Amino acid sequence: MKGKKVQKSIKRIFDIMVSLIILIPFFPIWFIIAILIKITSPGPILFLQDRPGKCKNIFKVYKFRTMKPGSEKMVKGQEVMKDDDRITAVGRLLRRSKVDEIPQIINVLKGEMSLVGPRPERVESLSDYTNEIAKRLNMRPGLTGLAQVSGNIYISLEERYKYDLYYVRNFSLWLDIKIILRTVGVVLLGEDRYVDKSLIDISEVQINSTSEKRFVK
Repeated sequence: MKGKKVQKSIKRIFDIMVSLIILIPFFPIWFIIAILIKITSPGPILFLQDRPGKCKNIFKVYKFRTMKPGSEKMVKGQEVMKDDDRITAVGRLLRRSKVDEIPQIINVLKGEMSLVGPRPERVESLSDYTNEIAKRLNMRPGLTGLAQVSGNIYISLEERYKYDLYYVRNFSLWLDIKIILRTVGVVLLGEDRYVDKSLIDISEVQINSTSEKRFVK
């Protein structure tokens, strides 16, 4: 138990150091991206949305806007695939390279997110959580996570939850390092390349049936 606490402290220090390295030296690039978003599509540069974080604390997640204004009203209940016509021209490139997630570095520095952890879902998703699935909220959500490097949108929601629960139960700095390294591959080759190349075996991870008492916020 003490070892886990030490690792989580090191994880937080690592989060801050890497975030500053990404944010400050590459600021001119982020500035250029902001200009491209503004001149190629009407609407704000950043997309802000309430998301549930660690211990159910609600925070606003930051992303470069990649979709046409108003598209967030259409997203609930469906995945945004790479050929979705709601995505802007610049947004398509940003999503493919995962650069749209970079503003979440601010969330990391504020302590609302981590570099690695379960991806934060929309607040509306909480009403569908069982008490077991809600355990994915026991750690800070991440910029990348075990599910994101194991197929992500190409695997079922139940599988993604299993990856999240495995991560929360088996967190280690070594697992974080493996996920970060795999994330590089995902950015270069695409999420679909890793559907059948999981870093871990989730066959033993159980999620209680939907008849279980629902998670209450």
